[in-house]
Amino acid sequence: MPRKRLVVKREILLDHKYKSRLLARFINCMMVKGKKSLAQSILYESFDIIKEKTKEDPLAVFQKAVNNVKPFVEVKSRRVGGSTYQIPTEVRASRSQALGIRWIISFARARGEKSMAAKLSGELRDAANGRGSAIKKKEDTHRMAEANKAFAHYRW
Repeated sequence: MPRKRLVVKREILLDHKYKSRLLARFINCMMVKGKKSLAQSILYESFDIIKEKTKEDPLAVFQKAVNNVKPFVEVKSRRVGGSTYQIPTEVRASRSQALGIRWIISFARARGEKSMAAKLSGELRDAANGRGSAIKKKEDTHRMAEANKAFAHYRW
C-alpha cells in the first residue's frame, strides 16, 4: 500500500471469444511466463472437452464451478499477548473470486490426467458438481473459520 497516492486498479479486457471478464481473469491467472495464447488455447480446449462430455454450455459450467469454489470466510493470523490466534474474517468479493480461481488452477495442475486441458476440464466439472479438491479446500477453510469462531472478538 503506497504512502503517496491511491493505486488505480487496472481494467481487465474482456475475453475475445466469450466476452467474459471472469474468463479473462482466469486466463491471466493460468498464464505462465507471459504465454497468454497458450493459456487461452488450453482453456478453450478444456471447454470443448466439457461440451463433449456433459452436453452443457461450458461457460455456464465454468461460472458454476467458480461460484461453488469461492470462500465466504477465511482465517487470518493475529498475534495477541504472546500467542497467535487464527481469527475468522469475511472475504471481500474480489478476493473470494481470486482465491476460487487460484484453487481451481492449482488443483487442476496437480491432477493425474494426460494434458492440462483434460486436467482443467476434470477439475471444472468436479467443482461444478460440488466435489473435487477445490471444493474440499473451500470446506476446510470454512471448517477452520467455524472452529476458531471464539476468537472473532480479536478482529481488527
